[in-house]
Amino acid sequence: MADAPAQDGALLAIAHITKRFTARDGDVLAVDDFSFDVAEGEFVSIIGPSGCGKSTLFNIVGGLIGDYSGSVTVAGERITATHPAIGMVFQEESTFPWRTVVDNVAFPLEIAGVARGERLSRAAHFVAMVGLAGFETRYPNELSGGMRQRVAIARTLASQPRILLMDEPFAALDEQTRVLLGDKVQKIQQALKQTTLLITHNLTEAVQLSDRVLVMTYRPGRLKRVVNIHLPHPRSAEIVESEAFGHYVAEIWRDLREEANRGIEDTEARAREHAK
Repeated sequence: MADAPAQDGALLAIAHITKRFTARDGDVLAVDDFSFDVAEGEFVSIIGPSGCGKSTLFNIVGGLIGDYSGSVTVAGERITATHPAIGMVFQEESTFPWRTVVDNVAFPLEIAGVARGERLSRAAHFVAMVGLAGFETRYPNELSGGMRQRVAIARTLASQPRILLMDEPFAALDEQTRVLLGDKVQKIQQALKQTTLLITHNLTEAVQLSDRVLVMTYRPGRLKRVVNIHLPHPRSAEIVESEAFGHYVAEIWRDLREEANRGIEDTEARAREHAK
């Protein structure tokens, strides 16, 4: 196990997280002794092969799973459930089809009891920030998948969380839309200096957006390596096409390929054992 070095001014601290699940064929150790910090304003991505425990870690940090060992703290406060400091964006479609774009984005403010005029004004601000000005009165079925995901991001940002937690938010999108939406997220993060933790399996996305990339091992998920991305912001198309960018992608791919092969070998061994 290799801990990510502690960062000065860490806002989010994950310490020695271990999580087991009970399955029909015995306990499964999903995440094992996983530790890292995220500094205020930093963008960190976690990448790993299928089955490595990325989504489990997301759910633990987001407070959706409570039965684990270790700790999650925000600004020194230990949290054990969902917390207003952490806003979550999911992979799955999460817009409300019966609400317009601006009413979708205003929803968390409505729940919080913010007056209608103020919440609509704040919602319109974040709608514009994600590049959807002019679409305020449209419904989700009138939008593309990428636009709906922008609505989900704006809705999360409207509640002004200190930490934005995203679980493969672009996974269902085509590659071109992914890159364009990633560029939009990068600009928003830089403008707001938003502390962000992204769970992803996409190497280009991780390098494009992140200050650091944490590589997870195949199950049980441990921290294999930390890659610091020394590329200037904002990361334009020219940087994405550069030799330095390609070097980072290749570096992370070597680790990821090794762990993905372990996963394939494990799956094949289990299949052979089951066939006996």
